[in-house]
Amino acid sequence: MAYRLIYPDSYIRRAKKFFKNHPDLINQYRKALLLLELDPHHPSLRLHRLEGRMKMLSSISINMSYRVIIQIEADLITLINIGDHTNVY
Repeated sequence: MAYRLIYPDSYIRRAKKFFKNHPDLINQYRKALLLLELDPHHPSLRLHRLEGRMKMLSSISINMSYRVIIQIEADLITLINIGDHTNVY
């Protein structure tokens, strides 16, 4: 089953700012999003549910230091935020 990624304007703004500071991560990011569309449960994404006030959201890894916060609903995946693990929504 293929998933559809949704890029809200707020996410696009955050991603542009993130990649100004981390242009070296663009290829890893693209690979992660391709895998996310095909199979969010792919082991290299390290998909997991978040806790606390973000318990309705999940996270995938770009690499060991950076992640993308997402919301999964059926076959739709909304991208919420991008950053390190201290960066919250």
